[in-house]
Formats: sequence, C-alpha cells, structure tokens
Amino acid sequence: MKVCIYGAGAIGGYLAVQLELNKSAEVTCIARGPHLEAMRSQGLKIHIGDKELTAKVNCTDNPAEIGKQDYVVITLKAHSTASMAEQITPLLGSNTSVVTAQNGVPWWYFYKLGGPFEGKRLSSVDPGNKQWDYIGPERVIGCVVYPASYIAKPGVIVHEYGNRFSLGEPSGEKTERINNLSSILTGAELRAPVRSKIRDEMWIKLWGNVSLNPISVLTGGTLAQMIDDKEVRELISQVMTEAQLVGESLGVKFAVDVDKRIDGAREVGEHKTSMLQDLELGRQMEIDALIASVQELARLVGVSTPTIDSVLSLVKLKARLANCYSSQ
Repeated sequence: MKVCIYGAGAIGGYLAVQLELNKSAEVTCIARGPHLEAMRSQGLKIHIGDKELTAKVNCTDNPAEIGKQDYVVITLKAHSTASMAEQITPLLGSNTSVVTAQNGVPWWYFYKLGGPFEGKRLSSVDPGNKQWDYIGPERVIGCVVYPASYIAKPGVIVHEYGNRFSLGEPSGEKTERINNLSSILTGAELRAPVRSKIRDEMWIKLWGNVSLNPISVLTGGTLAQMIDDKEVRELISQVMTEAQLVGESLGVKFAVDVDKRIDGAREVGEHKTSMLQDLELGRQMEIDALIASVQELARLVGVSTPTIDSVLSLVKLKARLANCYSSQ
C-alpha cells in the first residue's frame, strides 16, 4: 500500500516513522524548508522517552513526483489545507482515500450526515470550497488525533504521549478501505479503532480545542494553571457548555460531562496548548477551525454563544497583533 503523509511535521513525522520502521506501507512524506532538507540528509528522528528512532523516509516538496497513492494522510494545520488542496490532486487516483488527521470541525462535516444540513459547506474551514471541490468528500476518512509531539529542530521530533488515531467513515459504515487503513496503522504499533460515530469523538476533542486553546493564548497559562484557577475554570466551563449545546443541536452525543472533560485536561499537567505554542513561535494559529467553525455551526442551528463569541473576538485581535492570524 502506498501512503503519503502530507505535512510531515510533529504528528505527520511521528506517523511516518512508525509506518516506515514497521514496514507497514510504502511511505512518502510531503514536507518543505529546513525540515525537508534535514530529513533528506540525516533521516527523520523521533525521541520517544529515552529512545531515539531514525527512519530514512522518502520525502519531497513536490506531490507530482510520487504519483497516485492508496491513502493520503493530511497532517497539515487545518488553516493550511485549503490553499494546498489543488496541489494534492496529483496524488489522487480513482480509489485514493484521504484521511483528515487534523483538529477542529472538518470541512466535510455535513457529508453523509443526513438531516436538513446534508451537503452543507463550511466557509470558516473551507473558504471557496477548495477542499470540497479538489479533494471531494467521497474520498474522506475522518480521524481524531491523540498523540502530542513537537519539532525540536529540523528533522527531529519529540513525542510526548499518545498513539491513538481514531478512524471513521463520514457515513459511519465499516468499509474495506477503513478496515485496511486500521490494519496498516495497527501494524505500525499505533492504536487505530474504527468508530461508527466519528463526529461524536471529534466533538470531545473539539470541546477542549474551542475553550482551552484560545484561553491559553489570552492568559499564557498551561492547562494546569488555567484549570486550577477557579475563575478561569468557570470561563472554560461556560465555553464548553455553549459548544455542547451546538453539538447536541446537530445530533452529537457527549459521552462525558463538562467537569469530567476539564478534569481530564488537568491530568495532562503543565502543558502548553498547541495554539499557545504557535503564538510563542510566531506561527499562524488554528483559530478558524477550532473556534470560528463552532460559531458558524451555532449560527446555523440557532444557538446563542455569547462566551464563545467574546473569546473568539479577543483571540483574533491578540493573534493579529502578533501577526499570527489572517482571515481566510
């Protein structure tokens, strides 16, 4: 099986090394800049605990060089994908599946969902419908990413925790293609359960993204620092409660309550959210996919979200002032 990791950064690189070292698939990474050059010259290195693993993976910055793939796993930040959608097309054959291994509300959310919004497109995560038109929702396999890792320097990734990539068809079916993908990932010593309701699991993670990420940017606090502060915890709870109302209006079932979700985040400890890390490194932040998307869904279903609206307006300004956000 040919698998392309499109965006071999912290998560994509970890996934590529696991696949390559376990010979689970014929892997190619799409990367760029110093990270790509380091991968070419010294291989891709992963630090997992006290171990260092090195894989010599095939890598390029030109998708047209590698031809059609069986699976394309997109591990770019969500805000980068729309502008790259056309460049992905050389990888797409008639049976290619595209795995959206990204945070936030996916651009294909209303594909095969049924109900009054079937086929609805979301401007906050797919401006101009580029992903819908160039990739096509029929190719998509949903994925919820749980590992945490970061790029220590070009070509070197530090894995902090987690090895689960939950998978799900937009329709909820257990198809041959998703079962094959699960087997490939399992063979790479990763956990890859197939879910019949992948959107429910997406919302559990999104619950944290929509609240903890922007509030960490506004406060500069770690998960532990924010949650241990009584007033900030209450703000986090208010954001999550509003988001839950939006999700439930779309048929989502939340398996845990707000307090349990917050307590789970507290167990991670003195960890900075990805959005705060992006701010500190001067990188573009995933504001649209993680927060503006929830606001767009709220408007769609007629749910009032005053706390989310306020947090969104503040974090947008904070990001703009730091040159870390531009509206799509």
